[in-house]
Amino acid sequence: MSIFQELSDREHVFEFLTQVQSPVDVRHGPILYLDDVNVSFDGFKAINNLNLTIDDGELRCIIGPNGAGKTTMMDIITGKTRPDSGSVWFGSRHNLLTMNEPDIASLGIGRKFQKPTVFEALTVFENLELAMAADKRVFPTLTAIMKPEFRDRIDEVLEMIGLKELRDALAGILSHGQKQWLEIGMLLMQKPRLLLVDEPVAGMTEQEMERTAELLTSLAGKQSVVVVEHDMGFVRSIARKVTVLHQGSVLAEGSMDQVSNDPEVIKVYLGEEA
Repeated sequence: MSIFQELSDREHVFEFLTQVQSPVDVRHGPILYLDDVNVSFDGFKAINNLNLTIDDGELRCIIGPNGAGKTTMMDIITGKTRPDSGSVWFGSRHNLLTMNEPDIASLGIGRKFQKPTVFEALTVFENLELAMAADKRVFPTLTAIMKPEFRDRIDEVLEMIGLKELRDALAGILSHGQKQWLEIGMLLMQKPRLLLVDEPVAGMTEQEMERTAELLTSLAGKQSVVVVEHDMGFVRSIARKVTVLHQGSVLAEGSMDQVSNDPEVIKVYLGEEA
């Protein structure tokens, strides 16, 4: 069937509306594994022998002072930055260092940056519709008939992110926190296996922070979620396990109580001996 025939057939379901399941294999180990990773920029060692393991379905919080390497770590995982040495694996089959950013995203790794990036001139529903996993060719996007199961998926995500009553509202009128939830929802539409979330509560009200905590904790088990955050109160409210980065490597790891009472962590954060 030609593209013109496809466009004229209103009952045709385009390939771009067929959601792709992540092929990651976690039967023999964690979902994400970084081993002895190193990155230098103009002589500055941003990542220094970093070793990190994230289990399937885990919610992990990453904390650390400015310059600890948190953003560079996420850049490496998503293919934006190539390390000088080390290995990064997604499940037991996929070497992320051999892949580009689009291919890594298609495997099921989603990243949410600190500043929300939504389509403000579109409705909440339309933002989620456009975010579905796939080929974003313009003509199929504008003409395809959406299957009922995909509408059901949008409704499910709207419920998860707490925006069901605002489905027909323009994204531009949402509060800062609601835009953050919408962007998380846009990532969830692609059914990621691993979700990287950068400072999700920056600029939020207390109520929005509480709702965000509920949202992220509800995702654990369904997806692996890695949260990078500076707000220690928020981290304490969601953390099962916390990793502290300092000078590009892991300084401490454990529960929030364990890391907050670690003498080395206290020294780094306070700049003095405990």
